[in-house]
Amino acid sequence: MFLVGFDGCRLTEDHWLVRTARKRVPGGVILFDRNVDGTVQNIESPEQLRDLVASLQELSGDTLLVAVDQEGGQVCRLRQRDGFIGSESAAVLGQQEPDISTAPAAAAMAGELAEAGINLNLAPVVDLDFNPDNPIISRYNRSFGNRVSVVTAHARAFIAAHHACGIACCLKHFPGHGSARGDSHLGFVDITDDWREQELEPYRRLFSQGFGDAVMTAHVIHRQLDREGVPATLSPHIVKGLLRKELGFDGVTMTDDLQMRAIADRFGLKEAVQRAVLAGVDLMIIGNNLERSGNVLDEGVAAVQELLDKGLVDEDSIVQSLERIAVLKRKIEGEYPWTSDRHTVRL
Repeated sequence: MFLVGFDGCRLTEDHWLVRTARKRVPGGVILFDRNVDGTVQNIESPEQLRDLVASLQELSGDTLLVAVDQEGGQVCRLRQRDGFIGSESAAVLGQQEPDISTAPAAAAMAGELAEAGINLNLAPVVDLDFNPDNPIISRYNRSFGNRVSVVTAHARAFIAAHHACGIACCLKHFPGHGSARGDSHLGFVDITDDWREQELEPYRRLFSQGFGDAVMTAHVIHRQLDREGVPATLSPHIVKGLLRKELGFDGVTMTDDLQMRAIADRFGLKEAVQRAVLAGVDLMIIGNNLERSGNVLDEGVAAVQELLDKGLVDEDSIVQSLERIAVLKRKIEGEYPWTSDRHTVRL
C-alpha cells in the first residue's frame, strides 16, 4: 500500500531499501531525477536508469510498481539533459487535435518509459485550466486546456499510448486543482470558492470509457464537499463518497505525496497514513524527496497495523485495497485487459 522514494542511482547491499525489502517489499517506488536541492536523486542516464529499475524489480517476488511523474514539458523526470528525449507540455499539445499531437508524443514517451522498465506514469493531468494565475497547474502548462471535451480527448490519447506499451496511468488531481489559487506543495490550499463541479467531468467521462487505472487525490480543501475542512486526500466524503460511490470509480486510489506541506504542516506521517486509509485510499506516496528517512516504510506499515489492531479499520477494507493494487499489477503484466471489468485476485 506504499509507493516510496529513496536516494540513490544504484542499490547496494547496505541501502536502507534493500535492507527493508528483506522483511517487507513496498507496493512500488517513485523515482525523481533531482532532489529539491538540485542534487541527483535517482536518474543520471538511460543506461543507469535501466540498471536501477532492474535492480528494484529483483527486490520483489511480485511486480513492483515503478512510478515517475512524466507529464511532458516542465514536469518530467526523464529529461533531455540526462540523455532522454524531449517532450511538449500538455498546454502545447492541447492546442491541436489529439491524434496529431498527444497520441504520437505520448507514444514516444511511453516507449522510452517502457525501455527503462518504468510501468506507472503519474499522469495525465486532467485538471481544467480555469485559473491563469494558478501557481502549480497553469503556471507550468500542465493542463490540456479549460474545455472538458479537449482535456478528456487528450487524456484518452495519452493513456491509450501508455497502455499499448504496458504502462499504467494515473489521473490527477482529484477533485480538481486547476481553479486553485495556491500550491499544496507549500501549504494550505482552500478551493471552496473557486472550484467548479465541471472539474469532475473529465473523470466521469474517462471512467465511463474504461480509462481509470488509478486516480491521485489532491491535498486541497473544499468545505462544501467536506464540511470539516479535511484535505481531499484524507477525506472519506471525497474519496469514498464522491469518487467511489458517486462517480463509481473502482480502480486504485492514491495520495499525492504525503510529505507535501499541505499535509506535513498539519499531520505527522503516522496520522496522515491512518487518515488516508480511513478515507479509502489504496496506495500512499511518500516521496522521500521533500524530507528523507530510511524508516518511512516501517512507519507506514506500523500505522496501518495499528488501525487493524485497534479495530479502527475493517480488515476487508485493507484486503480490497490490496486486491485493487494487485489487479493493476496484473494489467501491467498483460494478464488482464486494461479496460475490462474489475477482477478479483487471490492474495
